[in-house]
Amino acid sequence: MAKQTILVVDDEKDLLDLIEYNLKKEGFAVLKAENGEEGIKIAKEHKPDLVLMDIMMPKMDGMEAVETMRADDDLKSIPIIFLTARSDEKTEVEGLDKGGDDYITKPISTTKLISRIKAVMRRFDETTEDIDRLDVHDLSIDKDRYIVTRGDEEFHLPRKEFELLYYLASRKGKVRDRQTLLNKVWGDNIYVVDRTVDVHVRKIREKLGDHYIETVKGVGYRFKE
Repeated sequence: MAKQTILVVDDEKDLLDLIEYNLKKEGFAVLKAENGEEGIKIAKEHKPDLVLMDIMMPKMDGMEAVETMRADDDLKSIPIIFLTARSDEKTEVEGLDKGGDDYITKPISTTKLISRIKAVMRRFDETTEDIDRLDVHDLSIDKDRYIVTRGDEEFHLPRKEFELLYYLASRKGKVRDRQTLLNKVWGDNIYVVDRTVDVHVRKIREKLGDHYIETVKGVGYRFKE
């Protein structure tokens, strides 16, 4: 069985070497980059199974790098974990909104880091087992290509918006509270605020219209039957 490959993007060489050593001990193949530009280039060339991304780096910071990756058809479905010294809530929410799948603050033990990496990979593997395409109302939601179509229109949603839409549409008519949506789409091992769900629903409505996802007051959201 081929090794899973992790790309680590960080400008701290000692940390890069430490993470590489521990990931290799766990059986992963490791690629390294020291800034966002280099990270994107390596990701496009090698298509890693997951990216660990620092935020504060020269040339291109992690936020911009993740935003660029999520806009690239070849890279947008790769799981990304922010690993950064920035611990404020505003930056964490921004990182997840940009398309991060988890947000980890330094310092963290290598044991916990590897556990979080495996958890994100498991979650990603589970989501790929779902039906590749959903046809609901006048929308076609293609999970294989991460594209939503309506007639001749194509909508390229950021990954978390797409996965939130897909999750709700695949459970049409069923109400899901915010915590359930956070757990299923962002994962139950990371902390994000309820507002994150509201922001993503608002962005989906701005792009597709407000008649697909209904707000159930005091509970959460459901995709209209």
